[in-house]
Amino acid sequence: MNELEFRPWRSGDDLELLQVFGDPRSPQAHQDRTMLRENSDAPFSRTLVASVDGVAIGAGVVFASSLHPQRLWLYVEVAAEQRRSGVGTALVAQLRQQIPADQVQELKARYTVTPGDPATAAAGFCKALGLGEIQVSRDVILEPGALAEPVFDTNDRVIEELSTGSVELTQLVMNFYNKVHEQWDPANMTVGSAQRMLLDEHTGAQAALVLRDKPKREGGVPLAFAVSYVPAREDAPSDVLVGHNPAFSEEEVAEAVRDMVAMLIYQYPVKLEVDSSMFILASLIDALAGVEQATVISTTHILASDAAR
Repeated sequence: MNELEFRPWRSGDDLELLQVFGDPRSPQAHQDRTMLRENSDAPFSRTLVASVDGVAIGAGVVFASSLHPQRLWLYVEVAAEQRRSGVGTALVAQLRQQIPADQVQELKARYTVTPGDPATAAAGFCKALGLGEIQVSRDVILEPGALAEPVFDTNDRVIEELSTGSVELTQLVMNFYNKVHEQWDPANMTVGSAQRMLLDEHTGAQAALVLRDKPKREGGVPLAFAVSYVPAREDAPSDVLVGHNPAFSEEEVAEAVRDMVAMLIYQYPVKLEVDSSMFILASLIDALAGVEQATVISTTHILASDAAR
C-alpha cells in the first residue's frame, strides 16, 4: 500500500465514504456512522479520514459525551478490501494524538453481533487495541404468552398509564438510567436529558405504564415502568424500555418487573434492549431464552481502554 495520509473530516465525506464502505450492514452500523462528524471543541470531537493517493479508504472519530463523561467514544471504519492491513490501527494512533491533555484520555467502543454477522474482525480489532469488555447489551424479541398473565386483584398493586411528559415518569427514568450505568459507565442523566433523549415525541415514545405498590391516591409509588416506542416498521414489534424504581432493592421489585413484562406480551410481541447491568430483566430474559421463549436478535459488546488494566 502507498503511504497513508490523514486529514480532518469535511463536508461531503459521508457521501464519498458511502461509496467506499457500501450500505450499512445493520441499523446499528447506520447509527455508528453518524458518529463521523466535523471537528468541534464544545463538545469535543475529532474525525480523521485516511486516504491513499487522495482516495478515502477509512475514517475514525473520538468524541466526548456530556451524558457519559468518563470516556471518549471511538468509532473506526475501513473499506473491506483494506482491512487487516493496519489502516484502522493507524487511524486510532492518529486520533489519540488529537486528544488534548485537558480532555479525558480513556476510550470506549462497541461492536454488534447478529445471527448473520459474527463481527469477528471488529472483535479482533478491539482486542488488538487493548480494549476490555465493560458491558453486553442484547436486543430481544419476546413472543405473546411467554409468561402467564399477572393477577392484580389479590393485592393492592395497580397498573396506571402515564403521559410520556409526566414529571414523575421522567424522574423515574432518569434515576433508573443513572443506577444501571453507575458501575460500568457513570451517567449524568438529568430530568431534561431524560425527557429529551428517551421521552420526547421525536424519540418515538408513544405510551407509558407504571406498576404501583398501591393506588397513587393512597400514597402508592412506582415499582416498575414501561415506555413503548413506535416500531421501525409497521409489522415489527414495538420497542419497549422496561425498568424499575431504584429506590427499592432488586428483591423488592423483581416480581413487579416480571409482571410488567408479562402484561406487555400478553397479546403482542415486544422488543426489549437489555443490558447485563439490568440484573432483574437480564435474569428473566436468560430464563426465557433457556426455554426458547425469547429470541436474541443482536448482541452489542461495549469495551473500554481502562477495563483491561
